[in-house]
Amino acid sequence: MRVSFREFDPFNVWFWIEFPLMPSEQEKQYVEEVFDSWFFLGKLGGFDAENLQIQDTGLEIGYMDYDPDRKDASLVSLMHNMGEFEYEGNWARCWLDLGTSDAIALDVLVNTLMRLSQEFVPLEQLIIGGENEDWRVPEHEKPEFVQDEWN
Repeated sequence: MRVSFREFDPFNVWFWIEFPLMPSEQEKQYVEEVFDSWFFLGKLGGFDAENLQIQDTGLEIGYMDYDPDRKDASLVSLMHNMGEFEYEGNWARCWLDLGTSDAIALDVLVNTLMRLSQEFVPLEQLIIGGENEDWRVPEHEKPEFVQDEWN
């Protein structure tokens, strides 16, 4: 799976996925579940690079002291919104407002999609940001948002 980046605005970013062939319903479901799970973790602040206490400790984490108050000392790092997946031919796209989540979120997504492509659903490429010349994004309307049960 190739990964490329185009112009990037974390508050208004499209993710484009190219399948080798038109995806089946099951393949669509796998990809959508990856994004839904990833977004849910981001909505809860899981991608906060300022609070990586376990990662920063290294390999010796047995009996480490975890400071629950350290999270309060960092800026809130939350994803804000996610649109519905759309499909056209062998392409899929999804709009997201990544909010203040850190770039580690993108690494987690790319790593997950790489493994998904190797094991379950072959993916040709992932494009983060910008537009697909063959499938323009709507200019005058916002994408349909996923039902937000948190508000």
